[in-house]
Amino acid sequence: MSEVAPHTPPSCPGKSAKRVFARMSRASTDCGAAAKNVDGRDTPGHDEAGGWGFRALSALALTLVLAIVGFVGWVYSLGPLPLDEPRHVSTTIVDRNGKLLRAYAMPDGRWRLPVDAKSNVDPTYLKLLFAYEDQRFYAHNGLDPLALGRAALQLATRGHIVSGGSTISMQLARLIEPRRQRSLYAKLRQMVRAIEIERTMSKEQILDLYLALAPYGGNLEGIRSASIGYLGKEPKRLSLAEAALLVALPQSPETRRLDRHPEAARKARDRVLDRMVAEHVVSADDARQAKAVPVPKLRKPMPILAPHASDTALSTAKDTPVVRLTLDANLQKVLEPLARDRAIALGPNISVGIIVVDNESGDVLARVGSADYFDDSRAGQVDMTRAIRSPGSTLKPFIYGLAFEDGFVHPESLIDDRPVRFGSYAPENFDMTFQGTVPVRKALQLSLNVPAIVLLDRVGSSRLASRLRQAGGNLVLPKDEAPGLAMGLGGVGVTLQDLAQLYTGFARLGTTKALREVMADKDDREPLRLLDPVAAWQVGNVLLGTPPPDNAAHNRIAFKTGTSYGYRDAWSVGFDGRMTIGVWVGRPDGAPVPGLIGRVAAAPILFDAFARTGRTLAALPKPPRGTLVASNAKLPLPLKRFRPVGELVRTGRDQPLHIQFPLNGSRIDVDRSGGQESAAMPVKVAGGVLPMTVMVNGTALGEIDGRRQRLIDPPGPGFARLTVIDAAGAADTVVIRIQ
Repeated sequence: MSEVAPHTPPSCPGKSAKRVFARMSRASTDCGAAAKNVDGRDTPGHDEAGGWGFRALSALALTLVLAIVGFVGWVYSLGPLPLDEPRHVSTTIVDRNGKLLRAYAMPDGRWRLPVDAKSNVDPTYLKLLFAYEDQRFYAHNGLDPLALGRAALQLATRGHIVSGGSTISMQLARLIEPRRQRSLYAKLRQMVRAIEIERTMSKEQILDLYLALAPYGGNLEGIRSASIGYLGKEPKRLSLAEAALLVALPQSPETRRLDRHPEAARKARDRVLDRMVAEHVVSADDARQAKAVPVPKLRKPMPILAPHASDTALSTAKDTPVVRLTLDANLQKVLEPLARDRAIALGPNISVGIIVVDNESGDVLARVGSADYFDDSRAGQVDMTRAIRSPGSTLKPFIYGLAFEDGFVHPESLIDDRPVRFGSYAPENFDMTFQGTVPVRKALQLSLNVPAIVLLDRVGSSRLASRLRQAGGNLVLPKDEAPGLAMGLGGVGVTLQDLAQLYTGFARLGTTKALREVMADKDDREPLRLLDPVAAWQVGNVLLGTPPPDNAAHNRIAFKTGTSYGYRDAWSVGFDGRMTIGVWVGRPDGAPVPGLIGRVAAAPILFDAFARTGRTLAALPKPPRGTLVASNAKLPLPLKRFRPVGELVRTGRDQPLHIQFPLNGSRIDVDRSGGQESAAMPVKVAGGVLPMTVMVNGTALGEIDGRRQRLIDPPGPGFARLTVIDAAGAADTVVIRIQ
């Protein structure tokens, strides 16, 4: 057997330049091209190893591409982020300044109040929240690599979770799509959703939504619900202890519920404070003082202010998360206890309604619909400010106002209070006595019935009803009945809110505005005519002198009281230069209450309500131009004393007073192009006793001359009431239209 020489691989220098170049051109870096294994088999040279490496890299790249494609496909399979449902919040009713009046739980019973971090949340809480949960909230795009890395390192080195790596955006994603258990898949899903949230929402929107959804145990969701439910206040101003507590609770809301596990909540709060000290967010002394503060152990009820107004707003402004009313929460807060306390003092089953209206705007500033919303014995859920009741004598000022406007009577005129009969109707005063001849001012201040009915007979019941409806007073008459004299003493139905609206017309010098309770961007309400400005001022001036209740200041509030037939309703409505307040007292079921009188039961509540507004009483407007302010002795003869038409005493030669021109119902075209003289309008009368006074819309314009005529300056375009009164008190009136 011949000996086989050992194989020696050729060396590089033994290769030809051409072969070396060829090997190099095939990406060879190895010096040997085809070495032998120890067993004599060829080992793969550079050509084969390079091919295998290329295939490995290709497989790796393909795997990576498939993974990316699969990940992208998985992301798309998640679908759009469901943001509509989380944005559903409890309907909240707020006052004119944004203060919470009442909130309504969501259909599933959860309390979730809308949040505006800039205006609703204390900066101290936000500082702790960012320091504890997401220090780089405003810098990252949904994921914080530094926080994730720190959390992973702490978990690896300490064996337990020290701090989470989730950003607020990731936590919001978990709240929007709740996970049942912790897993890598769930965390990855949160990351994807966090990036999606950051792409579709601003940082402010993300923060507001998180603060509205964060769980606090039970049915409380969001910082506002928790702060109100646990602390009894809005989170606008929080102490350090309160802020730390509210930061700690969402970490484990059910095991830290203050009403069930207050000790666990306290420990969690203290851990938040310790970490804030370690990170130099708060000082050690401040943290020590905050730890000494005990945590609340009971849930507090959600606020329910102005429940009747809130219920009405909820029914009219549907699908609106925040409804802003014109009410003033501070005023509402002091008037509700007033109504409750007075109702209890007046007896069982008695309720009280109060409404406050701003004169200038017609906005409702407070509405107390009942003595106690939850008291069934007083029908607490019935809004008595909207209930139709008999107004008693509270319509009398409007009778006098029309009489002043017509010009046949003045506040200082004398009028008889004596027995009188209108067919089968014979009005009597409340105390069954008569005062004799009294000034008209006193007749209204004492609420005498006979003078009011006598004037109503002259004014006209239908005209009174029409004027009140024109000004916003929706009078309700018995079925198939026309307005009659009895309406002057309460023989008609009206609501307290309508009555308050009508009374604002005195302070507004003759116009009213439809009441508004829900704030709107645009106010297109037009003024409604009630009375001539002079007449409205005269009524207000008279009511200012009405004798007030015991221990109340005189000449501060213009007011009127009323008592309905059978002592079923007691009323008091008053006003100053700024606001009008109406008060109703009685039983919601309409049962009589012996001794229930407006002056005794309602007027003291009215004056107390004005006192509780906390505002200085505003003076009434000054008398408008053309107002006749004079004593009875200086009044024109026809205005010295009022006499019903049937009582005029005439000689046989006297002819009844009659306006010959202009005719009643006529249309007068006035040419104002030639100046004042060419625009003058003649007034001619026949009969009557000189001297005679001409009045237009209640304003005296001078006397008729011996020829029984006079030129007057016509009023502006529109309807005008022209009245002539003679020396014997007789009067004739026509209504004309000026063009």
